[in-house]
Amino acid sequence: MSWASAEDIYLSTSLASYLDKKLLVLLRDGRKLLGTLRSFDQFANAVLEGACERLIVGEIYCDIPLGLYIIRGENVVLIGELDVDKEELPPHMTRVPEAEIRRAQKAEREASDLKGTMRKRMEFLDMD
Repeated sequence: MSWASAEDIYLSTSLASYLDKKLLVLLRDGRKLLGTLRSFDQFANAVLEGACERLIVGEIYCDIPLGLYIIRGENVVLIGELDVDKEELPPHMTRVPEAEIRRAQKAEREASDLKGTMRKRMEFLDMD
């Protein structure tokens, strides 16, 4: 049997103030989840209701519905409460369908890969 550390207990009790509130959760892998916190435990595992994953590429975004979502506490980097009375995103952001954001993600990945390849080629040519 493992015992929760004081840090674990503090983290989970501080989550109590977020119960039934709309949150933004940033995960270790970079994903951004939005949803209403419905439950949590001493390990900061959390249950989001009405969850969605927000994908952002440049000035476009898409919210992909996930429904009821369980998050393992060790994957959480940041949790923040969203003000439901304020606009979540700046006005220049444009909401697009999932297919369009996926195309934009692919293009962004390919551009990043090409940049890395070009950098390696340039390093090869750099003969100090």
